Order: sequence, then C-alpha cells, then structure tokens
Amino acid sequence: MELTGVGLWSSQLRYGNPEVAAEAATELDELGFAALWIPDVGGAVLDSVDNLLSATKKTVIATGILNLWMHEPAEVASRYATLTDAHGERFLLGIGVSHAPLIDSKEPGRYRKPMAATESFLDGIDGSGQPVPESNRVLAALGPKMLRLSATRAGGAHPYLTTPEHTHQAREVLGDGPMLLPEQTVLLTDDRDHARSIGTDWLRSYLALPNYANNLLRLGFTEDDLSSVSDRVFDALIAWGDEEAILRRVEEHRSAGADHVCVQVLTADPREFPREQWRRLADALR
Repeated sequence: MELTGVGLWSSQLRYGNPEVAAEAATELDELGFAALWIPDVGGAVLDSVDNLLSATKKTVIATGILNLWMHEPAEVASRYATLTDAHGERFLLGIGVSHAPLIDSKEPGRYRKPMAATESFLDGIDGSGQPVPESNRVLAALGPKMLRLSATRAGGAHPYLTTPEHTHQAREVLGDGPMLLPEQTVLLTDDRDHARSIGTDWLRSYLALPNYANNLLRLGFTEDDLSSVSDRVFDALIAWGDEEAILRRVEEHRSAGADHVCVQVLTADPREFPREQWRRLADALR
C-alpha cells in the first residue's frame, strides 16, 4: 500500500452516529480524500472500519491508531483478513501504544515498556494464521526508537500532533521508502481569538500527556510553552486561517518528507461532523 495525497482524521467518523458516519464517508470518498483516519480509545474500532469501508469505494480507511492494549493481535489479524477479503486492500492498520494516563486509569501499572509491548503485539500479528502485511500497517511514532521500529516492522509511521520540523526529523530517521503520514490539526477561521477559544483547551489536554510533551521539548519548545499553551506552540501545532493557510501547512509537511497528510478539523462542537469545512478543503485541494 502506498498512501499519498491528503486525508481526514476524524473522531466523529469513529464515535458519531454510524449511519451519519457512513453517509459522510460516502461523500468524502466522492470528494476525493485519499484516506479517512479514525482513533481508538475503546470500543469496537474494527466495526467502525467495516462501516466506513462499506460506505466507500476508493478511499483508504486507516486506524489512527488501534490501541494495542485493547485488542488481541490474533483477533486483529483475523479481522483484518476478513475486511480485506470483503473490501480489497483499502484498510491501513495503524497501531499505537497510546498513553500511560489512559491505560493506567483502568488498570494501574499496566502501561510499561511501550517499545517491548509494541514489538510483542507485532510478533503476535506475524505469528497468527493470517498476518497483516508489513506494508499495510504503520505505527504511531514520535521518538527515534519508535520511528526506527516503524521502518523495520511496518510500512512506515503515523505521527500525531507534530510540526513540519518533526516531519523533517522523522524522515531522516525513517530514510527513503517507509511511508510518513503525519496528522495536522486545523481550524478554518481567520480570527485568532476564535481559534484560541476552540483550540486552547483541546490542545492543553494533549500537552498534559507525557509522550506529546516530551516530543515537543525535544523539538525546542519550553515547559512554559506547554503549561501556558503559548502562541508559539499553538501556532506550531494548529494551522488556522483560510484554506490557503491550511494548504500551506500541508505543503510544509510534504516538503519536509511526508508522503500523505491527514487533516483534523476542529470546530466549536467536537461532536459535530464538520462537513462544511471538509467540503471547503476538498474544493481547495482541487
């Protein structure tokens, strides 16, 4: 699987009404988005993948990411084979180790040795009766160790909440060949105050997670940038403005080495399917 172009990353397609999600996916397929990415923080994520695959004809459906603590590798591999048989090779399996606060909240101390846990999960998939091809899976990766694992045990990496500078560094670690598929959060507004009113608390919740905080510190941001959600870190992580501003940021990722960029649109209501904004982006991409 070789993924290029621009896709959409959407929690609504995963956790919204399944019928509305399918209807939206059909339109997004017709609008020409290369992939639709959905998260996994609990629940039957592969049922959502099936729902979106059934609603589309060309678009790749990707997990961004399947939480490895919440699934058995053999079951994932078996279901992957079933979905691929039914819909063709349009399912990109993104796998990730998630975050200690999320996993330990239900079972304290479970989140440990994330690299070893990832390798063990991949071993389980590879040792199953129907292993997922390496080229059809990617890993959530921020730091150099997980990026290197993405290059050797998967088809590439799916970094989340990053910058074009991180994309450049990730490409250097991955080398030529492995796919690099970063997520980019966006707000379609020219008003900084409006952007801030929507994006600040959303961003603060992520900056409290060690994986993201440590990655941003490696990129040169300060503890004060993170604790205050400074303009510097806000503007680096969230592209806001009109369609041209969004596409400029996408192009910065591409110029830095990304093969594909998945755009996550924020709105005032996180439960809302941002279909008007998706249409605007599709028109701009044309």
